[in-house]
Amino acid sequence: MIAILMASGISIVSSIICTRVLIGFFKRLGKGQPILGAEDRGPSHHMHKQGTPTMGGIAILFSAWLGWLIPHAREGLVFSDQVLIMWLAIVVLAGIGFLDDYLKVRRQHNRGIFWKKKGWITFGIVVSLMWLLASRTGVSQTISFTRAEVPGWDVSTPVWIIWTALMVWATTNAVNVTDGLDGLAAGSALFGFGAFGLIAYFAFRNSEIYSSMVNPLDLAVLAAAMAGACAGFLWWNAAPARIMMGDVGALGIGAALGLLAVTTNTHFLLPIICGINVMEAGSVAVQMGVFKASGRKKRLFKMSPIHHHFELSGWPETTVIIRFWLLAALCVAAGVALFVADFTNEIRLIGDAVL
Repeated sequence: MIAILMASGISIVSSIICTRVLIGFFKRLGKGQPILGAEDRGPSHHMHKQGTPTMGGIAILFSAWLGWLIPHAREGLVFSDQVLIMWLAIVVLAGIGFLDDYLKVRRQHNRGIFWKKKGWITFGIVVSLMWLLASRTGVSQTISFTRAEVPGWDVSTPVWIIWTALMVWATTNAVNVTDGLDGLAAGSALFGFGAFGLIAYFAFRNSEIYSSMVNPLDLAVLAAAMAGACAGFLWWNAAPARIMMGDVGALGIGAALGLLAVTTNTHFLLPIICGINVMEAGSVAVQMGVFKASGRKKRLFKMSPIHHHFELSGWPETTVIIRFWLLAALCVAAGVALFVADFTNEIRLIGDAVL
C-alpha cells in the first residue's frame, strides 16, 4: 500500500510542477493549439481557445513514469517485464501523438499528417506491441470479464493478439475523442485509473483467486501513478485550461487504460469502466452512420462528439464537464461493483468448499 501511495503522491506533485514548466515553455515559443473553424465543421465556439499551449500529455506521462519508478526503491516491489512492455507501448503511442501535435502546431491546422492514416498506423503498431506482450511475458491469454476464469475463453495466440490490439487501439481513439473540453479526458481517466488500481491491489492481496495475474502490485503502482499524474495535470487543465494534453497525452492515457484491462484480465469490464469514452466515441460513429445513410443530408446530433451537442444545446462548458465527470464516476462505480461482487462470490464459494 505504501508503494501505491508513494506513486500517486509523487506523480501528483511532479505533474503540477512539470505542467507549469511546459506552460511557460510553450508560451515562450508563441504557438499553441489550433482549433477547427466552421469551414471544417469544427467547434467554432471554441475559437477563443486557439493558441492555448498544448502537448501537456508530456508532463502527465513523465510524472506517471517518475511516480511508478521511485517506489521500486522499496524492498518487495520489483520491475516486471509485463509493465516494462506496457511502458514501451505507452511511449510509442504517445510518440505518434507527439508527432501529430507537433505538425498541427507547426502548420497551425488541427489536422496532422496522420489525420486519415493514423488509425491504420496505430493499429499496426499496437498489434506488434501485443505480440511482444504475449511472447515475452506470462500474461493470461484468455478473454475475461472480472478475472481470467470468468468467462476464461481460451483462444489461440493470434486471436488474442488481434482482440487485445483492438481493445487498446479502440481505447486510445476513444480517449482522444473525449479530449475536447477542458479537463474532461484527464478527469474521466483519473476515475478509470483509480478503478484499475483497486482491481490490481485486490488481486495482489488475494493471489489465490487471481493467480493468473502477473505481478499485480506493479500494475497497481502503475495505475496509481497514472491517476496521480492526471490529477496533477487537472490543476492547470481545469476550465479555463491553461494547457491542453494534446494527442501525446490522449494516446498515452488511452494505451495505459487499455493495457491495464488486458493485464488485469478485465477485458469486458473495460467498456464499463471507460463508459464515458465509449459514449463519446459511439456518438461519433452514430453521427457518421446517420449522415452517410441519409445521403449526407441529416445528422442526429448538433455536433459530435456528444459533448459539443450539449454545448450547442445551451449547456455551459463547465456544466457539461462536471456532468460528464459524474457519468464517468457512475460507470467506474458500476465496473468496480461488478468486480467486487464476483470477488465476494468467489470468497463465499471457497468458504463453502472448506466447510
